[in-house]
Amino acid sequence: MALFTTARDDAREGIHWEYVFPITTVHLLACLAFVPAVFSWSGLALAFVCAVAFGTLGINLCYHRLLAHRSLKVPRWLERSLATLAVCSLEDTPSRWVANHRLHHAHSDEGEDPHSPRRGIAWSHVGWLFRQAPERKTVAFFDRYARDILADRYFRFLERHPTSVVWIYAAHAAIFWGAGLAVGRWLGGDWQAAKAWGTWCLVWGVFVRTVLVWHITWSVNSLTHVFGYRTYATGEDSRNNWLVAILAMGEGWHNNHHHDPASASVQHRWWEIDATYGIIKVLEWAGLATDVIVPRHVRRASRW
Repeated sequence: MALFTTARDDAREGIHWEYVFPITTVHLLACLAFVPAVFSWSGLALAFVCAVAFGTLGINLCYHRLLAHRSLKVPRWLERSLATLAVCSLEDTPSRWVANHRLHHAHSDEGEDPHSPRRGIAWSHVGWLFRQAPERKTVAFFDRYARDILADRYFRFLERHPTSVVWIYAAHAAIFWGAGLAVGRWLGGDWQAAKAWGTWCLVWGVFVRTVLVWHITWSVNSLTHVFGYRTYATGEDSRNNWLVAILAMGEGWHNNHHHDPASASVQHRWWEIDATYGIIKVLEWAGLATDVIVPRHVRRASRW
């Protein structure tokens, strides 16, 4: 399997600057973490904690299991709040993310799959975002793959006004900056020290965290279709990858997921830990999640 894409029939497609520019910019801003005055191990810890909060709650739980697969139900206010966390990771609007993911499941590792590693690992990891795909921005495409998402007024607003995603991201970055300033002042520092705290929170809590969430999510598209073991013959290349499962809080058990995409859990063996499902169970215990779909083998056992 090629590690990088070669010449393709779609080479005539233009560069998708709408994605290239923010992805490149945030990566460059994240490099500020290597500046000696900004670098710290506690900053790295902050980035990972925030990655768990925004990536697990926003992308894994909301975009993936709640919206794309409807594996559970939560109150409307919570659904929109979790989706806003996902927007703060700059992984597109809810309708676009869901539509592309449902297309992936409908044609996994086939020609219409938007990010199959059969076209190269680099392509499936991030390259597919850099190529324009006008056919995936049509009314017909959204009507087929994301009609239920666009039925929500808030999600429809985000799709009709895509620049709102940028403003939401900028607003949450300002909150991190302000929180850093407040902590710096609370610790008794002058405004210079407070600004240093603000910069530290902004770089690690926003820019580095965003890059971490991106690459963890993209690894599910790329690595788990190339490396790992297969428990089920699913008709495509999905695999269970323990490293991605750890980093992505359970999403790396990808072959399990393709075997039973409707399930809110991807844990099929005792040691295949699914931390995202653990959060779903907490929400269910608190009365905030209902109609949680358990794995297929559990559903069959209950019928028997």
